[in-house]
Amino acid sequence: MEALAIRHVRPKKVSEIVAEQLTEMIKSGEVGPGDRLASVQQLAEDFNVGRSAIREALSALKAVGLVEIRQGEGTFVKRIHHDIASLVIPSVEFMKQEDVRQLFEIRKIVETGAASLAALNRSNEDLLKIEAILHEMKRAEGDGELGEKADVEFHLAVVSATKNQMLNQFLEVVSDTMHVALREARKVFFYSEPERLTQLYNEHWHIYEALKNQDADRAYQMMMIHISGVEKAMFDTRS
Repeated sequence: MEALAIRHVRPKKVSEIVAEQLTEMIKSGEVGPGDRLASVQQLAEDFNVGRSAIREALSALKAVGLVEIRQGEGTFVKRIHHDIASLVIPSVEFMKQEDVRQLFEIRKIVETGAASLAALNRSNEDLLKIEAILHEMKRAEGDGELGEKADVEFHLAVVSATKNQMLNQFLEVVSDTMHVALREARKVFFYSEPERLTQLYNEHWHIYEALKNQDADRAYQMMMIHISGVEKAMFDTRS
């Protein structure tokens, strides 16, 4: 028989055990962002360990960004930013035209998949909501403000119909940034011109029909046609 590969197991230090338990308390929400942890003395009593072990545990949590230690005030749980999208996408005021182009690429990749997933997961309530938005879009002829609002609501309603909360949060950031960056241009170039308004309405209607028929492939195709068309019209006009 082959000899078993024996690995030496290093016993955990007391401070590591304390750090793991404190981390679990933070992750579970037992202590939340901005909360102050108990004093070193109180924690030492609660965990039944020495104060040096508590200090080491808090230093470890500080090193990984879970807490901040304020001199004379105590130790506070940090606010952790889970919103990856907002960290990656530049603020609107710092955006260049190339940034906007890249945003359109993100939308084509993600929103087409969202439309496909929405076709499979949408509820009747989702369809009724999207129908109501389409009626608003139809009423918006010549009204750039109303048309822009209905367009934003349509895309967010499609994403909501996926029933994927993480995707919903991600695309809210992308969509909000995109619409703020191009709001005035979209009002002028799309929602104030009857021909383009009709075309946009029809594109949205085709997406809706695909969702209604639970046709994931067609929903993907119609969303791609729509976003690609807006991208082409936008940059042809702005160039």
